[in-house]
Amino acid sequence: MTEKTKVNGNATEMDTFLPQDNSNSNGVTTYKVTKSNDLEAHNPDYDPFKSRNLEHPVSDCDTLTHLLKAALGTGILAMPAAFKASGLITGIFATIVVSMICTHCAYILVACAHELYKKCGVSSMGFADVAEQACLKGPKWARKFAFSARLLVLVGIFITYYATCSCYAVIVATNINFVAKEYMVEPPSLRLTISLLLVPLILLAYVPNLKYLAPISMVANAFMAVGLGITFYYLVNGLPNISDVVTEPEYMGSLHTFPVFFSITIFAIEAIGVVMPLENNMQTPNHFVGLCGVLNQGMSAVTLVYILLGFLGFLRYGKETKGSITLNLPSTEPAAQAVNILIALAVYCTFGLQFYVCLDLAWNGIKEKFEKHSLLANYILRTVLVVVCVLIAVANPTIIPFVGLIGAFCFSILGIITPILLEMLTFWDKGFGKYNWKILKNIIVVLAGVFALIFGSEQAILDIVRLYVPSANETSASNATLLVDLLNATTLSPLNITQTA
Repeated sequence: MTEKTKVNGNATEMDTFLPQDNSNSNGVTTYKVTKSNDLEAHNPDYDPFKSRNLEHPVSDCDTLTHLLKAALGTGILAMPAAFKASGLITGIFATIVVSMICTHCAYILVACAHELYKKCGVSSMGFADVAEQACLKGPKWARKFAFSARLLVLVGIFITYYATCSCYAVIVATNINFVAKEYMVEPPSLRLTISLLLVPLILLAYVPNLKYLAPISMVANAFMAVGLGITFYYLVNGLPNISDVVTEPEYMGSLHTFPVFFSITIFAIEAIGVVMPLENNMQTPNHFVGLCGVLNQGMSAVTLVYILLGFLGFLRYGKETKGSITLNLPSTEPAAQAVNILIALAVYCTFGLQFYVCLDLAWNGIKEKFEKHSLLANYILRTVLVVVCVLIAVANPTIIPFVGLIGAFCFSILGIITPILLEMLTFWDKGFGKYNWKILKNIIVVLAGVFALIFGSEQAILDIVRLYVPSANETSASNATLLVDLLNATTLSPLNITQTA
């Protein structure tokens, strides 16, 4: 509350700007100051970045490391199969288009956040905060949807990423068993291997915040880089002449199979979830966007690697290209086995980044009840979440295709369609450019999101059907074969990570 006395019965400067609460005692009028009438919150000169005070700020280099880890997931191994569906040359240009859509959606989400920082007088927001405030600060008709928008983001995030953590436990265990069967007469069961991962995963979940998680992401990137390097070594040996095969029908692709390319690529490249937490924790958040910003640098590098692996993998194996390029490698050779181990280590190191999503949501919901022993309560929560996550994986090691279906919904809705809607609400009062060109652009992107929703869901449903209703001519496949055939539906990135105690 702010108090100000009227002078000679005349209205003071306070009366001009703030509403009274109809109370007057001994000539003193009390004014009610709320966030909606706080002048600082509407100050166009307010600099949210100078007002941001971080205990553990993240550098540009560490931010780029996290971004690369989020976008360079295991889904990259399915890119040769994606090129098989689109065609050798078409795949190059189509991958660039998909990457541009994903990067654009990430960019406009940050742009909306920067605009809302000034409108709300705050220095940072999570994805759910942006969704809520875009409705509240947008046109009047959208304000009633504020709570629903926030709830949609929060529920979608938690369900998707908690299930993803269970998937990661399955992926690590499956890759370990895939190599173990070459050296052991009777390798451990998949459930036993998942159970043995409990303690290592708990230790990884104890990493206190995003800043200290950066070196782990760097190690994960190193593991993935070495694994991809070995894969490239196999691909470049025995490559056919491009001019001899580029016009052959098997390298041309078709419209009938193109949706398979789209569903694989968009969910492999998608990194919408990591942009807000990284921007919120950056030491120089204005470096995140811009022509040569961290976002464009990271996504450009990711796109190049995806194109190279997809192109060379399909060129090398042609119609024999399988769901994951690792299936085309000679499984008995140590170098090829090393790829599986390196992928397992990379996914393990990525678990902490995924886990922070669920931890942040759960902790923010209960932390007010544990103010006296917040640190102890926080680490108990971390332990409980990891234990339940591993129990889910042990109970259902075939969870991967179901999470692929959830991811198809969440990435298409939250990753593509939602940022477009938020942009329209946030900049409603500023218009949509000359001839309303932004509306046309947004319609095209939303159609791409609907396309991803339909065909991504279809692909995940087919994976589930193949899992439980195998055709008569199919032989029983190993867990590793099942896993890599489903990798295209399991590449997820963190959403709404914020610093946690």
